[in-house]
Amino acid sequence: MHYDAIVIGCGGMGSAALRALALKGKRVLGIEQFEPGHDRGSSHGHSRIIRLAYNEHPDYVPLLRRAFELWSDIEVETGQRLFVKTGGLDIGPMDGRVVTGALAACRTHSLAHEWMTGPEIHRRFPGVEVPEHYGAVFHEEAGYLNPEACIDAMVASAVGHGAALKEGETLQSLARLSDGWDLCTDRGRYTADQVIVTAGAWSQFVLPDLERLAIPERQVVGWFDSLDPSRFSAEQFPVFILDSPYGEYYGFPIDESGRGFKIGRFHHLKEEVDPQKSLATPDEADEAVLRQAIEEFFPLAAGELQRMQTCMFTNSPDGHFIIDRHPDSSNLIVAAGFSGHGFKFACVVGELLAELACDPDASPVPLFAWDRFAQQG
Repeated sequence: MHYDAIVIGCGGMGSAALRALALKGKRVLGIEQFEPGHDRGSSHGHSRIIRLAYNEHPDYVPLLRRAFELWSDIEVETGQRLFVKTGGLDIGPMDGRVVTGALAACRTHSLAHEWMTGPEIHRRFPGVEVPEHYGAVFHEEAGYLNPEACIDAMVASAVGHGAALKEGETLQSLARLSDGWDLCTDRGRYTADQVIVTAGAWSQFVLPDLERLAIPERQVVGWFDSLDPSRFSAEQFPVFILDSPYGEYYGFPIDESGRGFKIGRFHHLKEEVDPQKSLATPDEADEAVLRQAIEEFFPLAAGELQRMQTCMFTNSPDGHFIIDRHPDSSNLIVAAGFSGHGFKFACVVGELLAELACDPDASPVPLFAWDRFAQQG
């Protein structure tokens, strides 16, 4: 069967692309090797931070503004609650990357924010213990998304607007035709004018030239019982990014279902992995990485471990996304290398991919262009 476009991989980015193309009236097919919202990749675990005061780079802020709008639109369309507003803290040494980056984003884009010294952080949020030389940027609009619910909602919207979805199909070959692409899976054969690759940690198996541009890495998060749950409820405690001597951490309050205080360290143990193989089961060494930050900075959250869970980051060389046409094929579009901070942007990434697919004059966001790696030598 022939399609205007085929999306390979229907996690966060792929389901968003499927929806965006369907909204444009395109005949579009999504191919997913597992099922949307599965727990083998990068889009599970019940919560993902979304915030405007973005310490990674100020150029992300306009995309985040659009993301807040789109997530709200999807909530209204589907009737699903996707976002929980908690406020957000970027915490760390006053001259550190996290705090200075968040302040730069706020100042560049005139974002409402509140500056706090170390003692002020503790007075406002008694569950946080930091040295006096630490500071924090508080931004009230931040919170978290439920990634599984977001994917379910985007898939439902896409299908409702005419998209087709094939679950449990594994891509076996992708071949160029004179005027499009031929795809074979273990269950069928399809052709399309354009192909969009949103395969996450499996991107290199679809396009081998992504092997060193989208590198899978094992990540571990944990949920802990709190010694004083009232201090860490979603009504009282914000999502956070923490710059510490042990690395940069991210975390979440206790959610409405009673899941514990959740925390992870960016790039955990820096373990490159093969997504075709099972990830190592979390163990005491993984717990120690998480617990050292909790015990020092959130001691009242340092109760018994409820559970740990693995996922994968897929890292680009510079930590920024790759969202662009393939250098050798204008009708092959790639979104990869989201480097552990991409999910909040999924709905916007879908729009960017649909624009690249539908408008031959559309250019990629410069920060996300493929050719930046060639320019870096």
